[in-house]
Amino acid sequence: MDYKKAGVDIEAGYRSVELMKGYVKETLREEVLGSLGGFSGAFSLSSIKNMEKPALVSGTDGVGTKLKLAFLMDRHDTVGIDCVAMCVNDIACAGGEPLFFLDYIACGKNFPEKIAAIVKGVAEGCKQAGAALIGGETAEHPGLMPEEEYDLAGFAVGVVDEKNLITGSEIAPGDVLVGIASSGVHSNGFSLIRKVFDVTKENLAVYYDELGKTLGEELLTPTRIYVKALKSLKEAGIVIKGCSHITGGGFYENIPRMLPEGVYAQVEKNSYPVPAIFRLLQEKGKLEEKMMYNTYNMGLGMILALDAADADRAIELLKGIGEKAYVAGSIKSGEKGVVLC
Repeated sequence: MDYKKAGVDIEAGYRSVELMKGYVKETLREEVLGSLGGFSGAFSLSSIKNMEKPALVSGTDGVGTKLKLAFLMDRHDTVGIDCVAMCVNDIACAGGEPLFFLDYIACGKNFPEKIAAIVKGVAEGCKQAGAALIGGETAEHPGLMPEEEYDLAGFAVGVVDEKNLITGSEIAPGDVLVGIASSGVHSNGFSLIRKVFDVTKENLAVYYDELGKTLGEELLTPTRIYVKALKSLKEAGIVIKGCSHITGGGFYENIPRMLPEGVYAQVEKNSYPVPAIFRLLQEKGKLEEKMMYNTYNMGLGMILALDAADADRAIELLKGIGEKAYVAGSIKSGEKGVVLC
């Protein structure tokens, strides 16, 4: 008896690390100290010494049951982007700049090429966010997980000067809501999606004219990363009063998280185009509209509260860097919450 016969292949772990090194290297920032393979990742804080009151901001999340689709399609190079996005978008919501990221992969069996594909996606997400991938862990769990399956989670750390924290405290009646388009479903609500579409390998391969692609291709589209979009607004001198990352819980749970007491957000549903995947999901599942807006991003992955005088310029700036943005509503006096009209 040895460890390999017990289900853990140490040599496969070594090969996984070798395969992923190239992807990791592409994410490195000058603050990264040491190299991949140490017991911990080291990151110099010398670059933040000019901040008055630097504050660390962090985020952790996973990909959820969207992974089931990756298993069925045997495609593993996009879910890593989702994992990074779910963490760094939350950091960006606080006004922070992501500095570094770590991933955790738990698998039933270590297939080095599969693990490397996952990390390739993680590295791509880190590049999009400007964060360094400074470490991670791949844990083989024979007997606990099926050999072909894995779970993926991550953790990100960022920094913001305390004076630049986005807290929502200055949001006031008359402010405008600017929504930035999502890339699709992102990484929430997939347990419901799998029920509605009776997700199988065959069903994922079905082409839908309204989507312009197969169902699987649409649903595996990775979560959009908004770090650079928000940074561009900040650099242009636009003050983001409030910021809401529309994830699980949709509009009804997430928008109030950025609001102070005494105001509510009025969202105009017809102010932007709702992507076809949400229409298809609602019709096929016979889902109530409120459930859709309480579960999914419905085409807006990030919603900002801005002074009305800044809204048009913000939208033009965002369009200039490839983002689709819309005036999606406004802030009103009243009980804290969200009204869709």
